[in-house]
Amino acid sequence: MGVTGTPTSIKQGSKTKGGIGESTLRPDGTLKVTGEFAYSSDMWHEDMLWGYTLRSTTAHAEIRSIDTAEALAMPGVYAVLTYDDLPTEVKNYGLEIQDTPVLAHGKVRHHGEPVAIVAADHPETARRAAAKIKVDYAELPVITDEASATAPDALLIHEGRDDHHIGHVPHPNIVHRQPIVRGDADEAAKRADVIVSGEYVFGMQDQAFLGPESGMAVPGEDGGVDLYVATQWLHSDLKQIAPVLGLPEEKVRMTLSGVGGAFGGREDISMQIHACLLALRTGKPVKIVYNRFESFFGHVHRHPAKLWYEHGATKDGKLTHMKCRIVLDGGAYASASPAVVGNASSLSAGPYVIDSVDIEAIALYTNNPPCGAMRGFGAVQACFAYEAQMDKLAAKLDMDPVEFRRLNAMEQGTLLPTGQPCDSPAPVAELLRRVKAMPLPPEQQWLAAGEQADVRALPGGLSNTTHGEGVVRGIGYAVGIKNVGFSEGFDDYSTARVRMEVINGEPVATVHTAMAEVGQGGVTVHAQIARTELGVTQVTINPADTQVGSAGSTSASRQTYVTGGAVKNTCENVREKVLEIGRAKFGSYHPAWATAELLLEGGKVVTDGGEVLADLVDVLEGESVDLELEWRHRPTEAFDLRTGQGNGHVQYSFAAHRAVVEVDTELGLVKVIELACAQDVGKALNPLSVVGQIQGGTTQGLGVAVMEEIIVDPKTAKVRNPSFTDYLIPTILDTPTIPVDVLELADEHAPYGLRGIGEAPTLSSTPAVLAAIRNATGLELNRTPVRPEHLTGT
Repeated sequence: MGVTGTPTSIKQGSKTKGGIGESTLRPDGTLKVTGEFAYSSDMWHEDMLWGYTLRSTTAHAEIRSIDTAEALAMPGVYAVLTYDDLPTEVKNYGLEIQDTPVLAHGKVRHHGEPVAIVAADHPETARRAAAKIKVDYAELPVITDEASATAPDALLIHEGRDDHHIGHVPHPNIVHRQPIVRGDADEAAKRADVIVSGEYVFGMQDQAFLGPESGMAVPGEDGGVDLYVATQWLHSDLKQIAPVLGLPEEKVRMTLSGVGGAFGGREDISMQIHACLLALRTGKPVKIVYNRFESFFGHVHRHPAKLWYEHGATKDGKLTHMKCRIVLDGGAYASASPAVVGNASSLSAGPYVIDSVDIEAIALYTNNPPCGAMRGFGAVQACFAYEAQMDKLAAKLDMDPVEFRRLNAMEQGTLLPTGQPCDSPAPVAELLRRVKAMPLPPEQQWLAAGEQADVRALPGGLSNTTHGEGVVRGIGYAVGIKNVGFSEGFDDYSTARVRMEVINGEPVATVHTAMAEVGQGGVTVHAQIARTELGVTQVTINPADTQVGSAGSTSASRQTYVTGGAVKNTCENVREKVLEIGRAKFGSYHPAWATAELLLEGGKVVTDGGEVLADLVDVLEGESVDLELEWRHRPTEAFDLRTGQGNGHVQYSFAAHRAVVEVDTELGLVKVIELACAQDVGKALNPLSVVGQIQGGTTQGLGVAVMEEIIVDPKTAKVRNPSFTDYLIPTILDTPTIPVDVLELADEHAPYGLRGIGEAPTLSSTPAVLAAIRNATGLELNRTPVRPEHLTGT
């Protein structure tokens, strides 16, 4: 990794060892590598029951009746619950629109929808009991695409919709619609010397986290419940769970348990309410652990999309206009679809200067699996299409594809299609220059001179399908733009509690937030921030729970920015309180207590010149400071529903990729040799973690480029490949070399100048791989993932 660039002047605290800018190791790293880390599925209670969910076997049907008698009669079964057993009148939940029933009522709307839940003394007993529940379905026609969803006589997925989006959508089966109009695209098109258009298809991707949905609910003596669960947003879960249970929020106590990955798939409720209902009904702890098959039905996926784009450019390569229409399939329930529409539309032009745009993005209700948040949501689908368009324009103008992009690249001060100025560094052209300048891997590295080919490095790998015949190399480039944080006027904030005290003769800081650690490294960064601001070595990170204020969701690349910002802000206030105590105790002994800027460093109070005034142990003897504070970044605003104008985003992040692939053009097999990345991170708070995030996001983008797709039968809307046997994800043998060049150009609006990084590399890696395959084959390839038949025509 190369960390380069000169950050703008950002005030930082002390230089205590293990602070900001160091590659400190994760406290849970060794445990995870050795298999000793306790995930949510590892929890155990001596008298616990096991929960199981009965799911619909059809995608759209009326429920005529449900007979649970035989299941209830089984030995070892403690409870069987259906919709009619729910304890309150609140029977739906949802992130923004409460349209998802806790258990199906009246009809089922997608394959795998929960219909009933069972609690038993053994997981196999619960499973067998669920199989004995008799559900009488009356099949209904399925709605699977825009044509069937918006036809005048289309069945409504949700009859009687009354959510706040219904007033601006042209059909009740459209969840949300966001147009963006700036300039006059039709008039600008007249100035174009070349115009290209394309239709693109983006497949449904699964988050494919390794730890399936799981958790344990324990009934409390006060009539409440304690829930230990792997999730991305404790307080959002709480607000959805408590009304269904009929309990005040203070009686639903939530604690984060070990999370085995998330990537957006844990933003929505899965087993949380079901476990609580069963625990409260039986009076016993109830544990639910999905198997892999259930997990495919138990969480949302990335929206599949159909995208139409038109771009124009002058003969000297300047973009004149852009038109696009993006149709996202949201499936049966809304989940995060409105926010995905907002991202897809507002970022659909990419990181380019285009003064005239005509954009429309919609999300549909269908009977396909529900779709919602996944790493880079909305922006990933758009980037795939607009980057293919950039290559088409460059080819038509006979220009180098990187130089064409650099010519049109946005920069700080550029107005985006929404009219919002980019008021922080936007080094798009520089990232492209850097990634192009990185050394290329050697040609035909799979064949050493005079030796037999190493099939592991060939397309097809260990399947031993080729020894190099018909293998062609291709190189492709892409760059993307992603927003950071929640957008469109959402009150995005986080809370942190910090305590400073002396324990066993040593100053100690304790940090407590509700941030969900899902692998992104917040538990490391929070300790680094506390060391930097409070000058202590010993920092304890308390488990995340709802006994502290909300930290928001671990999504939208926001946690280091927002919860990190909350920790920094609270630490700064704690530091001032500590210094007030010191001034009261020792200020009369040295004038610097009143006249100098004071820092906490290495367990001491020091002046900005480095003079030691006191030990923190002496300052805090008999004292402690404990503060809990909320922190907010600058506000955003909703996009205008007619023009799409508005300052809707907090911050933008940028990444560029160069893909090198080798393609067996006879067999249609692809081997990605290298995916080089250049990304601006503002400030690398933990450089090792930064590189890990970039490489992880890059690999997920590779997956959707060449292998990952949930296949849904268009006639029945049933999922055909709900397992890792048939849904393929990259393994270590598929993952290429991923060299990373990290640029640090600070955003003066953000804590430490940092920039959210987790999602941007997922955007540009996919179109870079597709561009490289096109370069190798000469084929248009307008869909993901690329399959062998797309390359061979079979």
